Amino acid sequence: MDCLCDLVQCLVALAVFVLIALLVLAHVTATVVDLSRHASEKRFPTGTSGETEPLPSLHDPASRELSVVVPAYNEELRMPTMLEEAMDYLEVRQKRQPLFTYEVLVVDDGSSDKTTQVALQYTKKYGADKVRVLTLLKNRGKGGAVRMGTLSSRGRLILMADADGATKFADFEKLESVLEDISPKPDNMAITCGSRAHLEEDSVAARHAFRTFLMYGFHFLVWFFCVRGIRDTQCGFKLFTREAALKTFSSLHVERWAFDVELLYIAQCFKIPIAEVAVNWTEIEGSKLVPIWSWLQMGRDLVFIRLRYITGAWRLESPRKTD
Repeated sequence: MDCLCDLVQCLVALAVFVLIALLVLAHVTATVVDLSRHASEKRFPTGTSGETEPLPSLHDPASRELSVVVPAYNEELRMPTMLEEAMDYLEVRQKRQPLFTYEVLVVDDGSSDKTTQVALQYTKKYGADKVRVLTLLKNRGKGGAVRMGTLSSRGRLILMADADGATKFADFEKLESVLEDISPKPDNMAITCGSRAHLEEDSVAARHAFRTFLMYGFHFLVWFFCVRGIRDTQCGFKLFTREAALKTFSSLHVERWAFDVELLYIAQCFKIPIAEVAVNWTEIEGSKLVPIWSWLQMGRDLVFIRLRYITGAWRLESPRKTD
């Protein structure tokens, strides 16, 4: 019995030591929110002549009904299909509803291919008022690219949409309808998240057992450390009111794969209403996510997100402008 008590005490002491070590590590390795931009990242090209104009700010009043932010890293091959589908939908809707105005912001996240040149073809076709390209000098990560595009948006509503076109773009209307229902006035705060949770049973049946184990482990960490009540935090199809986008993206720290989780964690801390909406989704080849390594990185980030807010290394910020 004494040996058992000694063992329990050792395990408790070890657990306390590990927790303290994690808290210290999370705190000392925390980075601050970097909203600064190079001078060239504050402007967008207006066409093929080399002329540029200053990007607007999310702090300004909305002047468009919808902004679509498309983060793109080496997406010259997959992005055209997505943009064709998006522009077809947006143009048809504008003809049907003349008061519906929109913009698409492609954020080239430091690509080494022709992502910017491909996107600029759509600027040339539709005009810089409808398609704008923001080229980042270095790769920030998907979260950093989405943040930079969002902070330069003009829309009353802001849609985050992946460049691979995995989600059917017309499903925007589903997110829009639910968003309007849950958005309380006068604060006008609300977020709707596209969800693939309804497809999970079929995907598990076709997936390797180890990848399924990693997926469920990730879901558990999301639930335990950060976000409750959202089954699919990682779908790259999310709709924000302008006010909710400003509130959440101003505090965002994580710039890689787990940024969605921090965004939703921030939203829940601010008590912003969030709804999950089932969308049509198809897996597209060419994902930048490396199955095992990326999952491990996300798992680490999930633990550190919560610990860094607990220790005060990260704080929920009041909305502030970029430099």
